[in-house]
Order: sequence, then structure tokens, then C-alpha cells
Amino acid sequence: MARSRRNFRSMADINITSLVDVTLTLLIIFMLTAPYIQGGVEVDLPEAATRSQIKREGPVISITANRQVFFQEQAITRTDLPELLAPWEEDKDTVPVYLRCDQEVPYGVVLQVMAEVERAGFPNLNLVADQPQGVQ
Repeated sequence: MARSRRNFRSMADINITSLVDVTLTLLIIFMLTAPYIQGGVEVDLPEAATRSQIKREGPVISITANRQVFFQEQAITRTDLPELLAPWEEDKDTVPVYLRCDQEVPYGVVLQVMAEVERAGFPNLNLVADQPQGVQ
């Protein structure tokens, strides 16, 4: 019995092969799914050749195809806009407000939202569009 204990050697190395396999598998899964995870309200933007760089962050207003208005990602009514824009009140002359509208939304609805933003005192309103294919 004493002899068998002497022949037994403890293994001091940790086998990390399975750990590396799991880590690489998770990395691949995250790399494949990350482009599909997109925050914000789903809006089918019209295409237009515009500047592609956003110069400054600002509040985003979205109008969906069924004419529902969202501030950031929160469903609101048009009359709530001045109250929700209040945190940007001191920089209202320079802070850009971005308006994302589905291409099926009638012009009158877009104009009413634009009028509420103007009534709140924010002159720097930007309309957001998708870049046409092949234009950068």
C-alpha cells in the first residue's frame, strides 16, 4: 500500500483547453449577434444623400408608420415634447434635435411635431435619413 502512494504523482497543471473553447464560442456568438441588436424605435427611414456624420449628440424624436410619436424610446403625445425637451433648455440654441420619421408618415404629422419642437424654442432641428446604397 505504501508503494502505490509513492507512484502517484499529483497533477499541478490546469487544463484550460475547454475554457478557451467556451470563450471563443461566446466571442463568435457575440460578434455575430451584435450587429442585429439595435436600440431605438423601428422606423423605415427614407433615403437621401445627406451628411453621414453626427456632429453632436442630442434628443431623438421618432414617428412610426402608424403615427405614434416617441421621445428617445418612450411613447408620448406631441404635446409632451416641450416638457421632455426641458433638460436641454439652457443649450437650446446649440443642441440639435433629431427627428426620425417613417417614410409613410404624412407631411402634416411631421409638420405638427416640428411645430411643437419649434414652439419649445429649439431652432436646431435635424431630419434623419438613410444613405442611399453606394453613397458615403
